[in-house]
Amino acid sequence: MEITPENFDAATGIRVHPDQEFAVEPVMQSLAEAYVHPPGVAWPRLIMDGDRPVGFLMAFLDIDWNGRGDRSLIRSGLWRLNIAAAEQGCGYGRFAVESVAAELRRRGATEMYVTWHEGEHGPEDFYLRLGFRKTGEKSEGETVGVLALD
Repeated sequence: MEITPENFDAATGIRVHPDQEFAVEPVMQSLAEAYVHPPGVAWPRLIMDGDRPVGFLMAFLDIDWNGRGDRSLIRSGLWRLNIAAAEQGCGYGRFAVESVAAELRRRGATEMYVTWHEGEHGPEDFYLRLGFRKTGEKSEGETVGVLALD
């Protein structure tokens, strides 16, 4: 669901487990980043279960991965994923990844990228279970993963 004035407080109220805070920025920071990038780069969404907010995701769309204007490194993927602490383990994270994958396929993408912090309480196992594979790259100190969308 798009972020609107009506659901803004619900979106910014999403909190991950305290021991996961090192691995993902708060929703407020994500929304600020979406605002300062050119239109169409960020795709922020509130994840709902009926009328209950359970998470937040933000995709990145067609970014110049290395910032050098190399068209061969234009990528799209999952930028942020925050599932509320009490809602984890219920399939909402998988739903979020599948939702971003469906949107990227609709836009013609054949791959979906994600980055993650390694370490205890990090999301690496989650992404690997969903089929992402490590590329061997790092982005701002985070591991880069890719998922084929075919």
